[in-house]
Amino acid sequence: MADYKEAGVDIQAGDKASKIAYSFAKSTFPSRKGMIGNPISDDGSFAGMMDMGDFYLVQGDDGVGTKIEIAEKINKFDTMGFDLLAMVCDDAVCLGAETISMTNTLDTNKVDATIIHDLMQGLAKACIEQKIVIPGGEIAEVGNSVNGNVWNATAVGVLEKNKVITGKNIKVGDTIIALHEKGFRSNGFTLVRYILEQTYGKDVYSQLSPFGKTWGEMMLEPSTIYSAAILALTGRFGDERKFDVKGIAHITGGGIPGNFNRILKQTGLGANFDNLFEPTEMVKEIQKLGNVAEAEAYKTWNMGNGMMLVVDADDAEAVLENLTVEAKIVGKIIPENKIVIDTKGCDPQRLSFDI
Repeated sequence: MADYKEAGVDIQAGDKASKIAYSFAKSTFPSRKGMIGNPISDDGSFAGMMDMGDFYLVQGDDGVGTKIEIAEKINKFDTMGFDLLAMVCDDAVCLGAETISMTNTLDTNKVDATIIHDLMQGLAKACIEQKIVIPGGEIAEVGNSVNGNVWNATAVGVLEKNKVITGKNIKVGDTIIALHEKGFRSNGFTLVRYILEQTYGKDVYSQLSPFGKTWGEMMLEPSTIYSAAILALTGRFGDERKFDVKGIAHITGGGIPGNFNRILKQTGLGANFDNLFEPTEMVKEIQKLGNVAEAEAYKTWNMGNGMMLVVDADDAEAVLENLTVEAKIVGKIIPENKIVIDTKGCDPQRLSFDI
């Protein structure tokens, strides 16, 4: 039975490291007290906020992770830009922020102009669709310091002070809406690659999958970018808010239990997910090949649910009608401080996670 730790990723060690890093980050906050850019401390937030007087500047970083290793295996880089942008702008929008720009850094063992062309062409396309600019970036040829390519980004967003989405107003009975995702986004690929390579060998990505494409092509399904669709509900900078979206969770590494609880931290409440999107057959095939337990799958992957919105029950249907991406009601907020999931993977069951 494969799990993330066996594949080489220790989630507990990662969480510990993140807490250490953020503790040192917070130690810098007092240095700007009373100055422009005074930071707002918010443990567990999807992005950082800085006080710019009339508004907040929102900033966050992420990367495409080891998904790019699959792109290298089949020499297909044109969709990776969607993954890179999704990882940062869909974090920023969890606070209600409109991402206005993103910069990117590519560390490579050897510069290849064709790869740069395909990466940046895809990134530019994704950014144009989301109305985000790329004011700068860096390409660093670092030789044997990396094996291939490492691609990361920083997003910068703006947010009115009266439109910050904190989760503090979430109450029992509120409705949870999920936005559908077809693939793995850009998370959990160390486990995905481990399963495929253990099953079919290192050259698996050029082999035909049961889904009419090679395994590599299937794994490179680009991340859905939700930012613009959510901003249509919450309002871009300067626009009025159409709906009171109380909380937004980006379902990335850590799955539903590891991310949804980040918007419940001020409430002491929990969530019951009894109508989640079912993961695609491709995702379930990976789970089956690796004999990945339901609990492990839902703690590692999004399992078909890329973003979560919490709204008042009376607003839920109107919110669905105004969303431009596939979405549905998947659960509700409960008084118990736990996350309950009726899973829809290879072995459906009812799971409960303490938070």
